[in-house]
Amino acid sequence: MSDNSLRVNQFKATLWAAADTLRGNMDPSEYKQVFLGLIFLKYISERFERKYEELKSENLGYENNKDEYTSCGIYFIPSNARWSTIMEHCDTPYIGQYIDDAIRYIERDNPELKGVLPKYYARAELDQNRLTTLMRQFDTYLDTEADSDMLSVAYEYCLAKFAEQEGRRAGEFYTPAGIVNVLVQSLDIKDGRLYDPCCGSGGMFIHAIRDIINHQGSKNDISCYGQESNPTTWKMCLMNLAIHGIEADVGKYNADSFLQDLHPGLKADFILASPPFNMSEWGAERLWGDVRWQYGTPPAGNANYAWLQHMIYHSAPEGRIGVILSNGSLTSQSGGEDQIRKNIVCADLVECIISMPSHLFYNTAIPVCLWFINKAKKPCRKGNVLFVDARALADTSGRTKKELTADQITQISNKLRSYRDDEGYQDETGFCAAVTIQQIQENDFSLVPSRYIRISSSVLNMEECQTTLSELTQELKDVLHENHRLEWELKEALEELGYDI
Repeated sequence: MSDNSLRVNQFKATLWAAADTLRGNMDPSEYKQVFLGLIFLKYISERFERKYEELKSENLGYENNKDEYTSCGIYFIPSNARWSTIMEHCDTPYIGQYIDDAIRYIERDNPELKGVLPKYYARAELDQNRLTTLMRQFDTYLDTEADSDMLSVAYEYCLAKFAEQEGRRAGEFYTPAGIVNVLVQSLDIKDGRLYDPCCGSGGMFIHAIRDIINHQGSKNDISCYGQESNPTTWKMCLMNLAIHGIEADVGKYNADSFLQDLHPGLKADFILASPPFNMSEWGAERLWGDVRWQYGTPPAGNANYAWLQHMIYHSAPEGRIGVILSNGSLTSQSGGEDQIRKNIVCADLVECIISMPSHLFYNTAIPVCLWFINKAKKPCRKGNVLFVDARALADTSGRTKKELTADQITQISNKLRSYRDDEGYQDETGFCAAVTIQQIQENDFSLVPSRYIRISSSVLNMEECQTTLSELTQELKDVLHENHRLEWELKEALEELGYDI
């Protein structure tokens, strides 16, 4: 391990140890906001103070001119709200109230931050002695100038750690980095417009821009657009993007992408998304005949194909899409989903389907799949779909949750990219195969990769059999659940008509 990697890991550990300071009567979803909000507060305050000292040294009287800061992308922080001033009150019993007031002063001078930072540091559940200890740890160890790059990495690390603690609820704000990187690297994003209609805490944007920079590009090569319905998660997104130095249009407020599309005219070159799995209440009854449902009306009980069609609608004529969906989307016949899937396949939009390993997510143990949509396939790829079975990949290392290694991410993404660009692609027994739409039609438009990939006897083992059985069991559960839901709807409808069931 290099000295820099060791330093980063030590910094992560120090920052997370500071988060433990807030444990007590607060659960992770609560103290997450307190902890991350303080990091952001210190970050924007110290950026201002460095610029303030620079302007003051020029002796031109511009240090209190707000425009000097906003022109550099720096928030103007009034004197009674700066971190150095807050720390002067650190040992007082009303420190929480002082922080809340400081945030109000910041909002007054920066309306775009209205409601972004949490204002509940004075509430009874937050032990003020613990808060004081945390602030002193930040003041000692968190140097936002010397560790600006490290801070962004550590901030992302803390999001992952909070996701680990929150378990099933983590999917609202965090998608594990490994699966995001498969999407990003497979999509091969270079420049243009990038869109995420359910952007969570902004991880898709961060990893996409990081990949662009790793390939000698610039974050200015891409324009980011997003939307998030959860108000708390939307605030986290704004803070996360700011700490990473990323400008993105994620709306002036949180909003539902289906019912209140904040980017109605957007046609994006690239779309990345990890929408909620199998969302049942998504407002279908208010969207009958919507222009986005070009391939069929999505069922009210499951939003998977609503998300997919929303993204296709917002994709540019040569746009590419990478989205994470539940495995049920590959075979479901409920509510007309089979017809929608058939229409999308026959429109020759599906470029690739990847089966991913189970246990990649904090919020579900079931495996998921990646859909890749390409509106501008090369002539040699028209009428074909690539299937990849990556279920055997990922490392557990004794943990319940699996993680993809860098080599495995490269293995998956390189296969799709070589197929897309027609650069030496070959089918691999047990891993991938390119098939025609005619073959898919012969399989009733099922998009399960294992139906099309030849399996060698040498790769069949008990773990794979158990994984396949688990997938089939989950599919059966989904069908039974949908059947039960339809029975209740029918029963209620008949009762409304006066029939006693």
